[in-house]
Amino acid sequence: MLNKSYSNLILECGTDEAGRGCLAGPVTAAAILLPNNFELHLLNDSKQLSEKIREKLKPEIEAKAISFAVTHIFPNEIDEINIQNASLKAMQESILEIKPLPEYIIVDGNRPLNGKLGMKQKTGKIFTNEEIKILKSIPSTSIIKGDSKYLSIAAASVLAKTYRDEYMDKIHEEFPMYNWKRNKGYPTKEHREAIKKYGPCKYHRMSFRLLPEQLELEF
Repeated sequence: MLNKSYSNLILECGTDEAGRGCLAGPVTAAAILLPNNFELHLLNDSKQLSEKIREKLKPEIEAKAISFAVTHIFPNEIDEINIQNASLKAMQESILEIKPLPEYIIVDGNRPLNGKLGMKQKTGKIFTNEEIKILKSIPSTSIIKGDSKYLSIAAASVLAKTYRDEYMDKIHEEFPMYNWKRNKGYPTKEHREAIKKYGPCKYHRMSFRLLPEQLELEF
């Protein structure tokens, strides 16, 4: 049984990301506010659920939520600010879209949500001073394995995962040789063999180690 609240405040937002360990595609985050009476059978950490169950839960979560938002951070921005900062920024961007503004935020993981704000970067969204002030004003707690402990983080994990999978299915049509419809951009043997054969494309994260040493690309 997942917990409904960490802070006992009414407007507690849960947030989580998906795709952090992938070689291609965005890192995707969701933030969500759930009503106090929220219940949903089978909801758990998205990694513990089948694709079929995640797809079933997605519209139910969206229908029952007070508010939710989903953000993609794309490879060019990941390469510029690194995956850790990109993951946090995806969650921050999603939180700014939540209405009404949360009173408290719980985050999956062990990193502080607002460790870095206002980074000087060339790509992606640049936070305004007002947005930085808003994010800093909301107290937050990072919870290790929070997606298996709290309903709102579990719901955010399902939304992040399903929206990211939909995006990977879409770009699969453009580059079917990598079979992203199946591997979703993760470093599977199949994916890496395709990178070795065809080289990387515009959706790959060039700051990542795309191939192990024994399969280095030849230019």
